[in-house]
Amino acid sequence: MSHKPTLGILGAGKLGTSLGRLFIKAGYPVLIAGSKSVEKIALTIEVLVPGATPLTNIEVTQQADIILLALPLSKMKTIPTEHLEDKIIIDAMNYWKEVDGLTRIPKDNSISSSELVAQVLNSKHIIKAFNHMGYHDLEYESHSEKPKVIAYASDDSNAKETLKTIITDLGFDPLDLGELKQGRILEPGTKLFGANLMKEDFIKIIEAED
Repeated sequence: MSHKPTLGILGAGKLGTSLGRLFIKAGYPVLIAGSKSVEKIALTIEVLVPGATPLTNIEVTQQADIILLALPLSKMKTIPTEHLEDKIIIDAMNYWKEVDGLTRIPKDNSISSSELVAQVLNSKHIIKAFNHMGYHDLEYESHSEKPKVIAYASDDSNAKETLKTIITDLGFDPLDLGELKQGRILEPGTKLFGANLMKEDFIKIIEAED
């Protein structure tokens, strides 16, 4: 049996716990940190993500092989950076004015939110993924008879290959959108945000927008 990388999730909300359950089912070790202390989230994680290990955010970034960001976008500066080094970072965050405030993140309309995250974390290994499909659809559509697309964008080809395997293991159809900046077509307010589609239909929307 091949060794699967340990996935560290920062964010114990609905998206983080939903993805945690999917990763566990697919055989990946999962570490997860929330905004509260380990003691306060331990029971929640035991109930919502059985098999996952609750830790502090520093412990998660230190011990996990791959980091998944499922925090409010406005909290990105709270992410510990000292242990990220060359680790793949999956950015599943979105700007929500109800949570993040009325000032758009990023303020600069010319860049995507993931490009800003890459700047803040000083990382060349950011990959945008798991942000366009609702958390409830992610679990419902996993290993669907007609696989649905999970799209991703990154400037790191190795990160893409690793994520492609993870997406396939979760029972979805991976779709490479190209460079990290292309992740903006998955952000809230676009036609692909919320997309729960098979590859052919997903690509038709992309081509119609070009």
